[in-house]
Amino acid sequence: MSAAVTTPDPYSRDVIALAAAIPHLKRLDAPHVTVRKVSRLCGSQVTLDMNLADGRVSEIGWDVSACALGQSSASILGSVIIGADRHLLAEGLDTLNALLKGTPVPDNSPFRALRVLEPAAQYPARHGSIRLAFEAALEAFDRAAARER
Repeated sequence: MSAAVTTPDPYSRDVIALAAAIPHLKRLDAPHVTVRKVSRLCGSQVTLDMNLADGRVSEIGWDVSACALGQSSASILGSVIIGADRHLLAEGLDTLNALLKGTPVPDNSPFRALRVLEPAAQYPARHGSIRLAFEAALEAFDRAAARER
């Protein structure tokens, strides 16, 4: 008889705690840009308002309607986004994409908190929701930067 293989639970206490503590959950009154992203597979949604100053994120506000994995991803991004430039946002999305393919987050990464999402790599149906906040932030940044030029 073979031993049963257990799949790690992606909804850990840390994931739930992050999902319950998303920063910047108030939409902005007069944002430079607004981006709405929807995961086709599960219907999760992120609407992100963003302001830039001197090539860096100066203010955000958003509405996050996603599973706990998508919410925790937004929470992690929300904790580092103020003051971020495009390079940092792209690094975050690259780090997240690598994590979802099984590559560990480096110890020195500003996105090391993403490690709580490692078990979610085994659930491809949730990857779209997990990436939404990062994709919205990068798109919003690019749109806002284009408006500044």
